[in-house]
Amino acid sequence: MFVKANNWTHGANGLDTSAALITLIAASIRRERDRVGLSLTELAKRAGIAKSTLSQLESGAGNPSVETLWALAVALGVPISRLIDPPRPHVRVIRAGEGPVTHSERADYAATLLASCPPGARRDLFRIDAEPGEPRASDPHNPGTMEHAIIGRGRALVGPTEGPVELGPGDYITYPGDVPHVFRALEPQTTAVIVMEHV
Repeated sequence: MFVKANNWTHGANGLDTSAALITLIAASIRRERDRVGLSLTELAKRAGIAKSTLSQLESGAGNPSVETLWALAVALGVPISRLIDPPRPHVRVIRAGEGPVTHSERADYAATLLASCPPGARRDLFRIDAEPGEPRASDPHNPGTMEHAIIGRGRALVGPTEGPVELGPGDYITYPGDVPHVFRALEPQTTAVIVMEHV
């Protein structure tokens, strides 16, 4: 029995795909292989499939099984959905007061994750809500990490622990995130946006 889902059908032996979906899969495999910088030979080896099979798939001449797509997805380090239903540009809105929030144990400081690092990118975006009192002292992150901060409301001391800078609304700072650093709110209801860049 075949089950229809997302313009493709699958059964015990694999996928029955339309020509359009085969073209999409071919482009997705090429895109993801290029993204991670693998040759045809290396990707085929990692996925445990013949190089000729992979070459056919990338040219749109193959009809991949579920097992082949899973093997390729694992070798590329992506979910299988990126090969059969690639991400599309979209608009995402997080209203004030929404989103996943983490709180400091010692300071009146809350960080809301606005955007995490997608494959191929190396940054995370946070909205900060902080109150005067105990500062948010951060241990060093991974080597090469940089942080960027811009104050939305209030005032804060931001930057390396040894030399933080006082910032007000609209002020921007960048500093190494791989050394001890601090965020200390100087006024009630201080807000900021912090971008962490990872290498």
